[in-house]
Amino acid sequence: MAKLHHALLGATALGLVLSSGALADDLELQRVMLSTGGVGYFEYEATVGGDADLNLSVRLDQVNDVLKSIVVYDDQGGIGEISLPGREPLSDVFRELPFDQSALSSPVALLNALRGAEVESFGSRAISGRIIAVEQETQETPDGGIVYRHRLSLLTELGLQQLVLEESDAVRFVDPDLQEAVDEALAALAEHNAQERREIAIATTGDAERTVRVAYVVEAPLWKSSYRLTLSDDADATTASIQGWAVLENLSGEDWEGVDLTVVSGNPVTFRQALYTAYYVARPEVPVEVLGRVMPPMDEGGVGMPEDRRRLEEEAATGGLVGVMSMEPAPAPAARIADTEADDGYQPPGQMAPVTAAESSDATTQVVFRVPHPIDVTSGHSLLVPIVARDVPAERLSLYQPSTHPRHPLASVRLANDGESGLPPGVLTLYERASTSGLVAFVGDARLDALPVGDDRMLSFAVDQRVTIDREIRDTRSTTEASIVDGVLMQTITEEQTTTYVIEGAAQDDRLILIEHPRRSGWELMTPGEDAVDEMTDGHYRLPVEVAAGENVRYEVVLQRPRLDRVVLSDLNLAQVLFYAEDSDLPEEIRETIATLAEFQAAIADTERELRELEQSRDDITREQGRIRDNLRAVPQDSDLHRRYLATLDAQETELETLAEQIATAREELGEAREALVSHARTL
Repeated sequence: MAKLHHALLGATALGLVLSSGALADDLELQRVMLSTGGVGYFEYEATVGGDADLNLSVRLDQVNDVLKSIVVYDDQGGIGEISLPGREPLSDVFRELPFDQSALSSPVALLNALRGAEVESFGSRAISGRIIAVEQETQETPDGGIVYRHRLSLLTELGLQQLVLEESDAVRFVDPDLQEAVDEALAALAEHNAQERREIAIATTGDAERTVRVAYVVEAPLWKSSYRLTLSDDADATTASIQGWAVLENLSGEDWEGVDLTVVSGNPVTFRQALYTAYYVARPEVPVEVLGRVMPPMDEGGVGMPEDRRRLEEEAATGGLVGVMSMEPAPAPAARIADTEADDGYQPPGQMAPVTAAESSDATTQVVFRVPHPIDVTSGHSLLVPIVARDVPAERLSLYQPSTHPRHPLASVRLANDGESGLPPGVLTLYERASTSGLVAFVGDARLDALPVGDDRMLSFAVDQRVTIDREIRDTRSTTEASIVDGVLMQTITEEQTTTYVIEGAAQDDRLILIEHPRRSGWELMTPGEDAVDEMTDGHYRLPVEVAAGENVRYEVVLQRPRLDRVVLSDLNLAQVLFYAEDSDLPEEIRETIATLAEFQAAIADTERELRELEQSRDDITREQGRIRDNLRAVPQDSDLHRRYLATLDAQETELETLAEQIATAREELGEAREALVSHARTL
């Protein structure tokens, strides 16, 4: 029997989340906390006096989570032990049996695994004997089909006999112990596969009458948040009305009746571990000791020197992980409400119906929403619980994101959180109310990222087709500084990217356009300057541009980056020297200095050309000699042609000697010319 010894005194708040599969006889579910970590915290209560045993029934598939997280709170007593029936591994069930688990896959497999065992058959042929083997055979039917049959061979008192299993009514093992072993193995398989529950017994100790709380954390469906935001079409409005709801499901298998419900938004670390499975430590197999064999003891390592310990401690420092969630607004068709009187007696809706929102608070790493009244949820049902209901600061604007739409900005709202707790991420539906008639219409959907207190988020909900934006990008480069030091040309080159936005405003309404302009590593915003930036995102500047109704605005953004180029002048070829000598970005003195290298490069180029021609002539003669030598082998040695070939070879050898001398001289001259170039360049 598995036992857990746990003594936790003092009632401390446990922060995490739930999804139960627990039923209790004497423990009643009182509190449920659901987390966006995909787990649920379930808390049960019982009133006891003196020593008491509490029972908690949990689903088999949740036992591992319960063993990992179960905790008992009893500030006037203690805990004796927590126990539950063990789960014997199947490998242990078959360890002492004369067959393994695969033998139970079919009667044929079982009989073949138990060869030599004594069996007896019942039916048309009642015989008994020891199993030799079971073999499969095929038999053709009159209609051309095939039937598979299995022939059992037995060694009986009369000798070897056979019977067809399909023709026998039953086959039984004569040994009752073997029959019982097969029964136990089948029962163990059935128990192991059963999706049943486990009863956890909790022994508490104490003298006074008191309340004992038992809690654990198990897997639970993820709860979701959704919002409704009602805007005013009044351009001067500075707030909007928001309602937030938690959408959750009770899939615990147990009705929640009058429970204290809390939902938590955060990103806690959660994992699973198979604590309800028996494990054995793998041990190495060593050879049998034989006289004369020496088995040295296993080295368990040593303690390092002080310097080594300090080095290891320094290397043991680790960093954290930061989760990043990106938000890309989904474009939706915009709608505008006409300020007209309602027809046919239609009464526009009033404000959103008031709701009693959850009590919210910020914890260290998460936001907690506690429903202020008990909750009833039938198992298998879903529930919407209000978590936010208030007015929030909201600013209407148009956000231009070229990657989302190249021609039109997105109708957006900058939503600020001036409340006392953060808002969890979720989907958001936007409505717009006409300031004159009170009519309300749907204008789009948006996605809200986690919104901490004091922060704001941009919610884009539609394409603003009344505003059109064109953009043109122009890249230029110029040399701002140049010098030559020890034959090295040093240039400071300024790269500049100018983006021109041409904005055609809405015909009847003023607009505040927020342009998202890409930030580039190493580049500086020169125009309009850092002071004009509204805010910076991870990869963009957000630049505000006010566009009056019916106006066209031209807006330029200039990024600059200085770059240092280092050119070794002696490495330039003649074409590169001429390029720099004619580069108008360089000062005239620098260009004239570089031009002096042209004479040296021309000498080098002439020498290189001469050397290539000499080497080409040598290679041509060498190939011709190969042809002549092949011909010499094909003609008689005393023929005139043979003597002619020899004379030609002799003349070519003389020519090759002359070419070798010329090539050596050319190479020497090339080296001198290059040295002269390097020496001259170093004097510049």
